[in-house]
Amino acid sequence: MADLTRLLDELLEIGIALTSERDLGALLERILSQARRVTRAEAGTVFLRDGDHLRFAVVQNDFLEARLGKREMERRLQAEPMPLGEPSLAGHVAQTGELINVSDAYAIVGQRTVAFNKTVDETTDYATRSVFVVPLQDINGNIVGVLELLNALGEDGSVVPFDPGYEKLVRALASQAALAIRNARLEDLSFKDPLTDLFNRRYFALRLDEEAKRAARFGHPLSLVYLDLDDFKKLNEDKGRPAGDEVLREVARLLVKHSRSFTIVARREGDDFAVILANTPKAGAMSYAERIRGVLEQHPFPPGPVTASLGVAAFPADAASAEDLMARAEQALTEGKSRGRNRVAQR
Repeated sequence: MADLTRLLDELLEIGIALTSERDLGALLERILSQARRVTRAEAGTVFLRDGDHLRFAVVQNDFLEARLGKREMERRLQAEPMPLGEPSLAGHVAQTGELINVSDAYAIVGQRTVAFNKTVDETTDYATRSVFVVPLQDINGNIVGVLELLNALGEDGSVVPFDPGYEKLVRALASQAALAIRNARLEDLSFKDPLTDLFNRRYFALRLDEEAKRAARFGHPLSLVYLDLDDFKKLNEDKGRPAGDEVLREVARLLVKHSRSFTIVARREGDDFAVILANTPKAGAMSYAERIRGVLEQHPFPPGPVTASLGVAAFPADAASAEDLMARAEQALTEGKSRGRNRVAQR
């Protein structure tokens, strides 16, 4: 009863925090900690649904943190999003909304989508047994993420099945997490460019700073691509502003279409765009930029042919901070334009 009272108090405090806390990560850490405490889970993850992927938002694992250290644990587990098309319990829950509570993940048989994904265990030597997975569903019924708990521990420290009696309480915590995510995404609307629906300059700057710090911390490569349409001012003058706006919208659509679902594409201003390529070295960014250049060159824009010049810079090869990276990408773009249009240049 004491544990139940403490949990109800915590639910109330989390509800109050939702009205004022602006750090989504901190809230999700708190919610996951409480879900682990009440279920005695050794580990847990909150995934956020991002298009056709699940992205690791918060990871807690006592065993791996003790063995690898928090930084190395996060580096290994948070490097790449998880495609929903790959068999996994979290992916199945994200697509169906079903709750899964199994005592032995390795004993699961049946549908392909329900299969347990052994990747984390195989790459870290972790041994998953009991698993409890709950969808994070918003008030409109949309599944915005997944809360996954691993290895309930008995009084003697051995792994035991998760108690079904806690399912309602964990669902309540999952609802709090879904509300926190919804609130954060509503605030993200202020980060959208109204014409193209891409992220705006403000969000781009904040996200690049975040990714640069993450790259420095975990040793991941990070690349930045700046894109500027060639002779766009003349297009506006000759064809009119509505035609120019339509070109900008179509360029935005093509950038999103030909980028990975978790790539950050932003409109800086006017006909200037930026693409943040996390976990991507310069060679990969150059290939991406050249592909985008070709897509735009070949696309049948209604007003007529449209080309672009692109500048590429990478962290840490070219820059030591987000500010340096932006300056180097701008320099590459400027130098490329000085040598002619419709080309990709690197710093």
